[in-house]
Amino acid sequence: MGKFKTICVYCGSKPGNRQIFSDAALELGRELVQRKIDLVYGGGSVGLMGLVSQAVLKGGCHVLGVIPAALVPLEISGQAVGEVQIVSDMHERKAEMARRADAFIALPGGYGTMEELLEMITWSQLGIHEKPVGLLNADGYYDCLLGLFDKGVQEGFIKPSSRNIVISARTPGELIQKMEEYIPIHDQVAPTKSWKVVGPTMPKM
Repeated sequence: MGKFKTICVYCGSKPGNRQIFSDAALELGRELVQRKIDLVYGGGSVGLMGLVSQAVLKGGCHVLGVIPAALVPLEISGQAVGEVQIVSDMHERKAEMARRADAFIALPGGYGTMEELLEMITWSQLGIHEKPVGLLNADGYYDCLLGLFDKGVQEGFIKPSSRNIVISARTPGELIQKMEEYIPIHDQVAPTKSWKVVGPTMPKM
C-alpha cells in the first residue's frame, strides 16, 4: 500500500481543446486505481472531472464528489459519479475536500482549478496542513504558472524554501512518486496545531 488513501483532484469542468488533456485525466484515474487510492473531487460528471472520476469508479475505488447546490445543474450531466455530497457554497466545498484528502493534485483547468490549487499551496505555507500539493503538468500546461512562481522567488515575494511546496511532473506515476517522497522544508507562518481551534469554516486537517 502507498502513502495515500485518498487524493483530492482539482480539474476543469471542460475537456480542453486537445485530446492530450483528456488522456492525462484518464491516465491519472488509472494510476489512482492501480495504487488503490480513493478520489475526492468537485463532483462534476463533465469535462476532465467526469473523465477522472469515471476512471476511478470503474476501477473499483471510492469516488466522493463535493459540489455546491447551485452548480449541480451545470456540472452534473445525467447520472452522478460515485457518492455525491451537496454543500451550500464554494467555501464549504473546498474545506470538505481538503479535510477528506491526504494529498492534492491539479490537472489542467481554468480559474476555479487554479484558485483551489493556490489555496492549498497557501495553506501549506501558512502551516494549516502539511499535505503534498502536486501539479500534473500535461504537455507543459502549467509551465507559465511555474515560471510565475520562480519569478516570485526571484523578486523576493516567495521564499525559496516555500517554492518547494509545489510538486510537478508530466506523468501521474512520476507525480505521485514525488508526492510520496515529499518532506516539507519551508518555515510555516504559524504552527499547524495553532490552526485547529479556528472557527467552523476552517477544516480540521
